[in-house]
Amino acid sequence: MTRVWFIRHGESVSNVDLPTRHPAESELTLRGHEEAALIAGAFTEAPDLIVVSSYLRARETAVPTLARFPHVPTVTWPVHEFSYLDPERYSGTTGTERGPFAQAYWERNDPWEEEGGGGESFAALLARVQETLRLAREQTVGFVVVFSHGLFLRALLWSALTGVTEATPEAMQRYSHFARGVWLPNGAIMEAMVWADGRLYFSGFRAAHITDYSPSGEPALLGLQR
Repeated sequence: MTRVWFIRHGESVSNVDLPTRHPAESELTLRGHEEAALIAGAFTEAPDLIVVSSYLRARETAVPTLARFPHVPTVTWPVHEFSYLDPERYSGTTGTERGPFAQAYWERNDPWEEEGGGGESFAALLARVQETLRLAREQTVGFVVVFSHGLFLRALLWSALTGVTEATPEAMQRYSHFARGVWLPNGAIMEAMVWADGRLYFSGFRAAHITDYSPSGEPALLGLQR
């Protein structure tokens, strides 16, 4: 049996509606760095494996934990954020400015669309989710920590709970409703147990380690990609 902490990154510049350069390059705010330190302080034992997203904000969030446990192996899994808008739309823009493009994307509800020619499709997101679940089920160690992102972790939770693995318009719409209804604060921990037979049990979200976890920059509409 493996215990997994899926952790959302700390507050980033995109979360507070500041201009961005690229979906992979949004850095943490001062508050985000403080949240990263609080995450590191939430551990009562060392993990056996630390997994990080390839995106900057998740990697920065992991820094205090890596410093606290310098001898723990670290790997990168495909747990980066669902960046469904073309990266060009992030160049010097805020989430509010990207909002109309994001809203139009969700209204089209096409799970195979690569928005603007460079966005990730919903089908590709589900494939990454299944790969991540496979990797989690293959672990033989006791405690794994994964630094990831809000939309991706909602997709992982939704797929694990519903059993949906195939990208269809109905699945995409169901996910969008689910994601809008599930608030996962910056720095929150989503705990899961992976049993030997592959079953996953989720025990809810932890945010008590974050001193002030009021919403910051959470989009009123899922389409306001952060």
